[in-house]
Amino acid sequence: RQQKWKTSISTEAKMPPCGFVPEKYNSYPYERMLKIREKHVSPSLQTYYKKPLLLHQGYMQWLFDHEGQRYLDLFAGIVTVSVGHCHPKVNMAAQKQLHRLWHTTNIYMHPSIQEYAEKLTSLFPEPLKVVYLTNSGSEANDLAMLMARLYTRNFDIISFRGAYHGGTASTMGPTSIGFYKHGVANGFGCSTTMLPDVFRGPWGGSHCRDSPVQTVRKCSCAEGVCHAKDQYIEQFKDTLNTAVPKTIAGFIAEAIQGVNGAVQYPRSFLKEAYKLVRERGGVCISDEV
Repeated sequence: RQQKWKTSISTEAKMPPCGFVPEKYNSYPYERMLKIREKHVSPSLQTYYKKPLLLHQGYMQWLFDHEGQRYLDLFAGIVTVSVGHCHPKVNMAAQKQLHRLWHTTNIYMHPSIQEYAEKLTSLFPEPLKVVYLTNSGSEANDLAMLMARLYTRNFDIISFRGAYHGGTASTMGPTSIGFYKHGVANGFGCSTTMLPDVFRGPWGGSHCRDSPVQTVRKCSCAEGVCHAKDQYIEQFKDTLNTAVPKTIAGFIAEAIQGVNGAVQYPRSFLKEAYKLVRERGGVCISDEV
């Protein structure tokens, strides 16, 4: 009876229904696209899978390849892009702007910039009420590090091991994942400290973080007291006392690490770490990658 029960269950995943019909693909055949990619596109722009997807069109949470095969996109395009594909509301706003004005510079004013800045900063707590708009996360972090160094007149930046803050010559320094490091001089003035990971690190467990999805590791922390946080703070203090000068430019950390596997830190860790950084004259940079 047990064997019959097993074989009667369908293990094939069923796609949710979708009423959107993609346009017919009318560009080069797949093999020609692959040859062009191999011959003319830098190999540093890697693809996934033995047979990379040739994506043709997207709509909301759906993607369609050159053969019309439909995919449910659970990766949100990549990392932090999460508004879906070709969302009608986003498309409408982009088309409206393109019909009005394509490009200008910061030496002039255009209504959209001020309107966006006001709406965005209304979501921030005091005193975070000023924005500097950039084209990418790497550019933003590069600028944040530069501003920290100019403002504090110090140089050293601290980041977590396992951090991803970009792949430029400057942001490769605080980035601390081997896959994104290259065999060139980088990281001058950047030091890493132990990642307070309550799932894979030496301390912590199921009571250590504010998340509906908890780790399965047992935790020795009492209610309202996180011993793991205290241990990781001691490691952070050790970095401050040994790896950097008495004054530093800043500390950069993702609020929750993304590229390294959605790592959430112990309760109140960042609050205490920020206090220690400010005591050393540094500023605290919160990244979102």
